[in-house]
Amino acid sequence: MEMENRTVVSEFILLGIPNTKGQETILFIGFLAFYLCTLLGNLLILSAILADSRLHTPMYFFLCNLSMLDLGLASISTPKLLVDLWAKSRTISLGGCMSQVVFFHFLSSTECLIYTVMAFDRYVAICHPLRYLIIMNWRVCAILTASTWITSSFHATILTSLTFTLPYCGPNVIDYYFCDIFPVVKLVCADTYIIETVTFTNTGVVPMICFFLILASYVRIVFSILKMTSAEGRRKAASTCASHLTVVTLFFGPCTLVYVQPRQSKVLVTFVQLFGYVATPVLNPVIYTLRNKEVKGALRKLRGGQTTAR
Repeated sequence: MEMENRTVVSEFILLGIPNTKGQETILFIGFLAFYLCTLLGNLLILSAILADSRLHTPMYFFLCNLSMLDLGLASISTPKLLVDLWAKSRTISLGGCMSQVVFFHFLSSTECLIYTVMAFDRYVAICHPLRYLIIMNWRVCAILTASTWITSSFHATILTSLTFTLPYCGPNVIDYYFCDIFPVVKLVCADTYIIETVTFTNTGVVPMICFFLILASYVRIVFSILKMTSAEGRRKAASTCASHLTVVTLFFGPCTLVYVQPRQSKVLVTFVQLFGYVATPVLNPVIYTLRNKEVKGALRKLRGGQTTAR
């Protein structure tokens, strides 16, 4: 009897973005433009940092990781969404659904931890500038980065395993535009208390801990900036932190709205998550480029221009 109650669903149907019937062409063009800009922007950031030896520092090493994560996050759901909008083929295989869940939570968790590591890097750079190169040496940077990727892989594997070992006896219609845990577990024909509790803990509590660690870092940074006697020093320190604070806000804002209160309006949740995982990967390269002379100089050098003297 237990074997008969195991998963019998071999594919799912994604209902897509709510209240958009008849607007498929406009949405297709819009999402395609966002996706292409994401690819172009993040690949340019990666190329510029790798090509300019002056940017081979811990700060830009973490920025490279962030660009790779943005490329991955944008590629999890957007290509499938574009196919659904263009070909009106809304089916996704069980394996495809599992892949979306595992990679989405793997990359999202890694990005959350990378933001925390970047905040620590800024804290050391501003609060302990004379010891910065000693504390944030390449060995430490490699360990911190590898830890974020490895920890997130366990996190994603556990969540995906718990989600897809539950019995799915039908229906197979997911009321969302991609496979995420909360929409998927609504189709489970068994008690979902454990998976919902674990998911809330992993995707709600853990990011909040990261957020408060980032907040604590910036409280210390603000006190250090206020103690600086040089106005130029204060301006430069604040400028290096402003970009990171902006992207942290763009990341944690949608996460908080979606996962802390998963039973919100479907339209609101969809809009917030679309902004967080379609628009934000486009904005991150723009934010770091517009506010960073070094990156702008590396981009000019990359296309054959001359960098301005610093």
